[in-house]
Amino acid sequence: MQNIEIRKLKEDEDIPYELLLLADPSIEIVDEYIHRGECFAAHYANEIVGAYVLIKTRPLTFELVNIAVDEKYQGKGIGKKLILDAVKRAREGKAEVLEVGTGNSSLGQLALYQKCGFRISGIDKDFFTKHYSEKIIENGIECVDMIRLSKEL
Repeated sequence: MQNIEIRKLKEDEDIPYELLLLADPSIEIVDEYIHRGECFAAHYANEIVGAYVLIKTRPLTFELVNIAVDEKYQGKGIGKKLILDAVKRAREGKAEVLEVGTGNSSLGQLALYQKCGFRISGIDKDFFTKHYSEKIIENGIECVDMIRLSKEL
């Protein structure tokens, strides 16, 4: 998709919760990290069609903690553009590593991250059963473990 502009949200702009909740169903958890990081939004035809949140977790390390694309626009390359934008901004922030975590049941996301150069670096066992009160089912699979991936920058 052409004509996608990705920019940091201004302080007076509304946080696109409806999008962020597509990737993370817990409003409490989204609220916790949205204020520790920076939110970037993909704009197309005067509409926010995607968003991500980038936080600095350690010296020289950033994490892409949420990335979401409006369901109407999925499968059009916007997710990849958001990931590549996060990589660029992490490099600009002098990061040497960009990390991301996703559910064991998030098969499309796991493929996309690997296509963008991320490699599996670990597993947080039982992450979703410990931190989310409701069961998450995706692709017919219960989301139990967080698969951690990282990319050297």
